[in-house]
Amino acid sequence: MAIMTIEELVGRLLVVGLPGPALSPDDAEHLRAIRAGGFIPFERNYVSPGQFRALLGRIREAVDRDVLVMVDHEGGRVVRLTTGVTRFADPLAVGRMQQPQEVERQGAVEARELKGLGIHVNLAPCVDVLMEGADPVIGTRSYGGDPLRVAAMGAARIRGLQAGGVAACAKHFPGLGAVPKDPHTHLPTVGLDAEAMRRVHLVPFGEAIRAGVAMIMSSHVCYPNFERASADPATFSPWLIRDLLRGELGFQGVVVSDDLTMGALRQLCPVGEAAVRAVEAGHDALLVCADPAAQRQVFEALRRACQTGRLSTAALEQSVGRLERLRP
Repeated sequence: MAIMTIEELVGRLLVVGLPGPALSPDDAEHLRAIRAGGFIPFERNYVSPGQFRALLGRIREAVDRDVLVMVDHEGGRVVRLTTGVTRFADPLAVGRMQQPQEVERQGAVEARELKGLGIHVNLAPCVDVLMEGADPVIGTRSYGGDPLRVAAMGAARIRGLQAGGVAACAKHFPGLGAVPKDPHTHLPTVGLDAEAMRRVHLVPFGEAIRAGVAMIMSSHVCYPNFERASADPATFSPWLIRDLLRGELGFQGVVVSDDLTMGALRQLCPVGEAAVRAVEAGHDALLVCADPAAQRQVFEALRRACQTGRLSTAALEQSVGRLERLRP
């Protein structure tokens, strides 16, 4: 990896959204100013395969390099691409009706279609184990309530995607299936103890790691009864990210945050401070999906944290190296 400035290192961690289907001059200047390393598209950015590939080309021209493109393409109700891709059933239905080999074939189809559009990462599968009484934010996005079944389905999807050249992302670590409130709007707490978390919710993540998953996304959820997780959300927890995920479970890939502008974190601190705390906890990539002002605040906060020594440039270089290895 070439030697980078602090600004370049910080920017490579940022995965940002854009306001529409075309890149305006202001959008291009904004991407250059924050040295954006990644792009996450939504329905607002997608009209057709041809339009989307042209948009990616203009983004590359604007920043004078490739950007890492990742999309939520879970199936069912969470699909951002409206045409030119196969629409698969929601994971809950798939988990009830299909076998892992069929899910692996689904992953292979997704890889072929997404790669053809210029997408490097599918932010799927959701390997949260669905618990009775949980908020419907997960609901049909889960393969079900049996951790072994969820693990088998998730691992199969990962194998299919990654054999086809698209990185997979298991989410939301250490498990969102028992969440009582939607973290898009609230800061939830899952009160399960270590035995319940390890026996149920960590099982699919362990299997995903054994399947070679390239990326894992954390959750904006607090787990105060899970050993040393403390009262902080997983996003800010060095014990969950560095000690448990990387140390005990042995994950060596990319750790990505959920969107830092979600309501769960807004209750705790400004978005720039949230970004710094997420990197301190061990994240390699940060999602800031919509707000250009928030994206600038994150960039500036991370740059200041590097300049003051709060964040280590060596650690950022390791994160950028992991992100670079995601590209086929």
